[in-house]
Amino acid sequence: MKEILSAQIFLFNTNKTKSVDFRVKELKKFKKILKENEDLLYKAIYTDFGKSEFETYMTELSGIYHEINIAVKKLKKWSKHKKVKTNFSNFPAKSYIIPEPLGNTLIIGAWNYPFNLSLTPVVASLAAGNTVVLKPSELPSETSKIMAKIINENFTKDYFHVIEGGEKETSELLKLKFDKIFFTGSIPVGKIVCQAAAKNLTPVTLELGGKSPTFVLADADIPISVKRIVWAKFLNAGQTCVAPDYVLVDKSIEKKFLNALKKEIEKNYKVENDITENYSRIINNKNFDRLNNLLDKEKIFCGGKINKKNRLITPTVMQNISFEDAIMKDEIFGPILPVIAFTNLNDAINKVKQRAKPLACYIYSKNKRLINKLLSEISFGGGAVNESLMHLTNPNLPFGGVGFSGIGNYHGEAGFRTFSHYKSILHKGFGFETKLKYFPYSAKKLKKLKNILE
Repeated sequence: MKEILSAQIFLFNTNKTKSVDFRVKELKKFKKILKENEDLLYKAIYTDFGKSEFETYMTELSGIYHEINIAVKKLKKWSKHKKVKTNFSNFPAKSYIIPEPLGNTLIIGAWNYPFNLSLTPVVASLAAGNTVVLKPSELPSETSKIMAKIINENFTKDYFHVIEGGEKETSELLKLKFDKIFFTGSIPVGKIVCQAAAKNLTPVTLELGGKSPTFVLADADIPISVKRIVWAKFLNAGQTCVAPDYVLVDKSIEKKFLNALKKEIEKNYKVENDITENYSRIINNKNFDRLNNLLDKEKIFCGGKINKKNRLITPTVMQNISFEDAIMKDEIFGPILPVIAFTNLNDAINKVKQRAKPLACYIYSKNKRLINKLLSEISFGGGAVNESLMHLTNPNLPFGGVGFSGIGNYHGEAGFRTFSHYKSILHKGFGFETKLKYFPYSAKKLKKLKNILE
């Protein structure tokens, strides 16, 4: 690991990676390599998750390709010096900001969307002109293996290299002095990453999680709302950091909403004991057992069937839930949707605000006043109105959390900024020089100074 980082430090100091033409060429090469190996990528995901080619492309590869395309198209613009106004006290001069790469970066990927959540930040870092060490999650072992194979066979280790392994390898990497660490994963591990980075004053971006609420107000279009919520919740068997974690529904439409949920689930997820193309496995037995323990049979409205051999839990809706129930303690990260009915919106808002700031929040309503009320009163990373999860597909919307749900953001130009330093420059000539700031100081000079600066 030390040798690889030393090689990357040496390459970065040659300034080779700072060339915009070099970055564009490498990004195009990266996309070409991924396209040529798509069959292997699909096979790896299917082995780890039982996920279909359609869903793998939609949730994993398409986002990476889109980020590469945007970076290739916009990189020259993003990398240009940015002119800014010069204040009167510095006249005559010009002022500008120079985006420059941070240097040598460490990216630690997550297991739930192993390609997307590992390689999308890689695209941003390479676009910004950095070198990259990627440590993918070891839980989906086939995807980790295929990323190491296709990347390490096609890129030199002094530029872009994958290091496989688990907790031990991650701990060793965190001891090294990188110029930037980007981590996607759980809050407890995020704290460990922050502590390790602090020893070297290394800046970090943390993409974490949390219990993301969905508000369904009395005037919502129930069929469309339910269709969007069900898709977003049970995509990847609920193993999505921005999935609707729970629903807060107006009591007046609770029964109608629950029945619509059941109907939509039954229509789309005909899952009994076998994995289907529309559904994914739980990643491992540890997470399966954790989720199984959250199933309160007395509160299951629909679903709740399990198959431990296949690590399958059918899409499940739980009703008559309170904030004190076990299901509401931590992020679910699985195919279980608790529904909480409310009669007073202010009370529901206060319950959400008493908990850690979530990564996402979704609002289903036509009432602009209530929509704006929710958007202004609840702090969260990002979200959507009358939609779920899809906000992260817009590269013009920076994606990230706040508080315990994360630090920093990425996607599109926000990703380029995350892996860049913006260097501020004041540029003067030699032709003019005021005597005002120099010795000797006097009352007359002070008066003039106040007139200029105030």
